[in-house]
Amino acid sequence: MRRTAFASAVLAALACDGGLEPVPEPSTCPASFQGICGTVVFRGALPESTDVAYVVAYARFPQSQADLFTYTPTIPPTLDLPDSTADSVRFYTLPLIAGRYEWVLAVWKKQGTLTFANADSLLREAGYYRNPADPSQPGIVNVYGASTDSIDFVVDFTNMHPVSYYFPLARQ
Repeated sequence: MRRTAFASAVLAALACDGGLEPVPEPSTCPASFQGICGTVVFRGALPESTDVAYVVAYARFPQSQADLFTYTPTIPPTLDLPDSTADSVRFYTLPLIAGRYEWVLAVWKKQGTLTFANADSLLREAGYYRNPADPSQPGIVNVYGASTDSIDFVVDFTNMHPVSYYFPLARQ
């Protein structure tokens, strides 16, 4: 009985087109998905103190520490982090309601319990979607009804900034 079940499993695996090869990640948004999709290229070694990295979007570019927690979605998806120092590419999806988003970014979080008081010490901007016409500026993303594809950016662990770096008063 065991030999028959084992043989059947082996034959079924061999009969499948592609056998037991891993299924490649998608490179475009799923048809029924609403939000944004794209790729992130990871550069640099993952810091030892890494807890997690997220992709989030802000409808309005944050102007102060009080705005830090106005991102969407409320529970952001985590990025599948690389396990080596070599550049690697990952596909991501970010579910969003229809609207205009002024900042789409990867946020790196250091180990520790996150609060309003310590947000600027535990969070870093690790990369963001840039304006194709002016890469020095964030790119605005519009989501209308379905998905917005090819919102690609680089996550550079060697060039991260505290999120307050972008606040108007911090730059003066």
